[in-house]
Amino acid sequence: MSAELRATAVAAARAGAAVVRAALDGPQRVDRKGAVDLVTEVDLASEAAIRRVLSERTPGLPVLAEEGGGATGEDTRWVVDPLDGTTNFVHGFPSFGVSVGVEIGGEVAAACIVDPLRDHTYSAARGGGATLDGAPLQVSTVGRLDEALLLTGFAYDRRERADFYLRYVKAFLETSQGLRRAGAAALDLCHVAAGRADGFWEFNLSPWDVAAGVLIVEEAGGRVSDMTGAPLDINRPRLLATNGHVHEAMIEVLVPLLTRPGGMS
Repeated sequence: MSAELRATAVAAARAGAAVVRAALDGPQRVDRKGAVDLVTEVDLASEAAIRRVLSERTPGLPVLAEEGGGATGEDTRWVVDPLDGTTNFVHGFPSFGVSVGVEIGGEVAAACIVDPLRDHTYSAARGGGATLDGAPLQVSTVGRLDEALLLTGFAYDRRERADFYLRYVKAFLETSQGLRRAGAAALDLCHVAAGRADGFWEFNLSPWDVAAGVLIVEEAGGRVSDMTGAPLDINRPRLLATNGHVHEAMIEVLVPLLTRPGGMS
């Protein structure tokens, strides 16, 4: 079953990515869902293409997608981000992707993330490993936080809560080898799975941001949890994803900040 669902996730994500890729050099109509939260006609067209594939291959299985909403209360569903990194896409910054995952009984069973610019396909099935364009993925072996390259992102309330997010940035700038912020959580998770980065944390994500990437990291040998080390709730993700080797060290940095007054998000 997971192998079949993986194949469907790949077909759907690649259908969405084809829409994104075809629109790369064209003019875009951009609307705002919030002060820094953009949506384009490409997001909507990509989501429509993905939904068509899912409807054809898994009729009756509900879908939760960023733009069209849907199955918010279901524990068996497709979870779709048709264009993660829309702001990057609008500006031509080369970090955005298409993410499709499926939960069965509340557990992500299969997933695919496509990088349309590089035409890379990351996929995973529960218990079946993770791959990049068919080749096995493996997280890095970095074991010390001071030798780790970390990734992060900032939520849509960053203008109002800049000091909150920057306290975490400061802590990891002081304890890691390096820190990057590229603006597409799905691809950040792929970078951890591929061993290009060693850890990633971010607040206030949504299920469609993380469902596929979480499984890809885990199946590549990494570890994913809440920032405290507790199991991750993808409906309210406060995400920590690592190669596993620096996970506890990152928790040791995060927990004191989380427990400070005003530290929770």
